[in-house]
Amino acid sequence: MDALILGSSTGGLSLFISDVAKRQNQQQRVKGSSIRVQVPTYKSYNLIGNFYTKRSQHCARGILETSTVFQKSNTKFLVNATSGHPLESEPKAYPTTPWNSAKNALDAFYRFSRPHTVIGTALSIISVSLLAVEKLSDISPLFFTGVLEAVVAALFMNIYIVGLNQLSDIEIDKVNKPYLPLASGEYSTLTGIMIVTSFSIMSFWLGWIVGSWPLFWALFVSFVLGTAYSINIHNRDGEGIGGKFLLYIGHCSSVPASLLCKESIHLPLLRWKRFALVAAMCILAVRAVIVQLAFYLHIQTHVFSRPAVISKPLIFATAFMSFFSVVIALFKDIPDIEGDKIFGIKSYTVRLGQEKVFWICISLLEMAYGVSILVGGSSPYTWSKVITVLGHSVLASILWIRAKSVDLKSKAAITSCYMFIWKLFYAEYFLIPLIR
Repeated sequence: MDALILGSSTGGLSLFISDVAKRQNQQQRVKGSSIRVQVPTYKSYNLIGNFYTKRSQHCARGILETSTVFQKSNTKFLVNATSGHPLESEPKAYPTTPWNSAKNALDAFYRFSRPHTVIGTALSIISVSLLAVEKLSDISPLFFTGVLEAVVAALFMNIYIVGLNQLSDIEIDKVNKPYLPLASGEYSTLTGIMIVTSFSIMSFWLGWIVGSWPLFWALFVSFVLGTAYSINIHNRDGEGIGGKFLLYIGHCSSVPASLLCKESIHLPLLRWKRFALVAAMCILAVRAVIVQLAFYLHIQTHVFSRPAVISKPLIFATAFMSFFSVVIALFKDIPDIEGDKIFGIKSYTVRLGQEKVFWICISLLEMAYGVSILVGGSSPYTWSKVITVLGHSVLASILWIRAKSVDLKSKAAITSCYMFIWKLFYAEYFLIPLIR
């Protein structure tokens, strides 16, 4: 760019000097004339030349700075246009002040925590806890304390799981989800490791001091499945998040890295997300089985000190959320097909194609809503029958209308529909306590 601008300016100066030289020759040929022509001296040429050179360099810097700003703005626009996550904000640039630094830090952590999963976890625990309520007097400070203990401990574990997944998928997320803090470079790998380690410790600590075995085992099983789903230990040099984690532990404990990162620690049974069926079963086990059974038993046995009873609403919640968990496990890979292909993740979307998996998910959900209508209609309570049948009918209709309008060639449209599926997930947890 500099060469182009300077070349253009030099060309203009050359034409100017050439024109002056011609006039000087004309003056020398005209003798005895009364007309006097003043010709610029060499010093004048030099001053003019310096003026044009400095001005052209100033223009070049201005254009280059404008081009750089445009490229950064255009890149950010493209990320915003393709991400399509309404519940997750994009990185924002603020002037450097303590207040704006705090806002940037909170925004980065908000995106790191994957807020749609945080909301889903909190709603599911509250909803399932209400299934243990048998009479109005059960709604007491003791009940609210038990629910709060479960929600906080589970949210800590949720942040560990989603954070570990991001640590394991930094390169993939640079393609699929470039707005996430680790993929965008806002967080270093060490920062991510410190966050997930801290939250896992806080989760287990809270679960232990509460003294509820259903709660503690829910946290432990979620930790094991979430770790096996994402983590990858495979390289003596610390390549892969498992290796980096071990190197970090070695740095903190002064243990030589060579003892921690040998090929002998290669564990081929990790990173279950590479296998589509295993990945789906892992998500189903956590979202459908552990959340429903363990947190219900936490309230039933630990808070209310009642014997464990498997009720009809609990069976319904577990069965329905099994369908929903499978749908979420399948649907989440539809917008991520590009990065999964590049990095060898053999998801069902990569194997079967986006359109086929999309309509499998919609069909599974419609079937689940159909069964829910039948279950609601069999309730002996009129109020439960009316609310659950009408509610599930409305949700099924909205889902079908939305699915028919999705442009399967647009990543933003598919991602938006995926977030809509999560909203249906939230809505179901408002209906589950009303199943009687």
